[in-house]
Amino acid sequence: MSGQSLLEQLIDALRCLPGVGPKSAQRMALHLLERERDGGLHLAEILERAMQEIGRCQQCRDLTEHEVCAICSNPARDRSLLCVVESPVDVLALEQATAYRGLYFVLLGRLSPLDGVGPAELGLDQLERRLQERPPEELIIATNPTVEGEATAYYVQRMAQNLGIPVSVIAHGVPLGGELEYTDQTTLAHAFGSRRAVAPQAD
Repeated sequence: MSGQSLLEQLIDALRCLPGVGPKSAQRMALHLLERERDGGLHLAEILERAMQEIGRCQQCRDLTEHEVCAICSNPARDRSLLCVVESPVDVLALEQATAYRGLYFVLLGRLSPLDGVGPAELGLDQLERRLQERPPEELIIATNPTVEGEATAYYVQRMAQNLGIPVSVIAHGVPLGGELEYTDQTTLAHAFGSRRAVAPQAD
């Protein structure tokens, strides 16, 4: 062992969460120990189960404890629409802010050659098979308006258009360089509802 006390180990473990520094981790640990022991035990139980049981949907790659997620297995969803997003948090954002009732494909990132993230790492081959086997009537690209997100959108756009699938992208009331996760619901709903069709690119 490192010689750390169990309290110090708990504080260090909490620092794996995004945005949690030493002081925040210390406050969380002390709060759980002093006021929320039952809550802490419940958190530990659910966290262990989640880490073991939550995986990826076989169809859209969103997070789920089932082989096929609730959205993909819902017969009421519109299967003529497919929305491509970067991460599971974007699915949550669109579900909460828009009236979209189609399906999703989650890339789990964005193209970034400098970081070693290419088409294979994003599962774009899986997306291409999905488009070939069950072509939607409209492919909606909802990547984040960053340089990498725009490059990813262009790649997906060309892929879909080569298969003869109509493409639209969400309107960018979302600020350039922003993230869908941090965009307010009104702006996100307007951007999604005002998406525009993308004209085929000449070779």
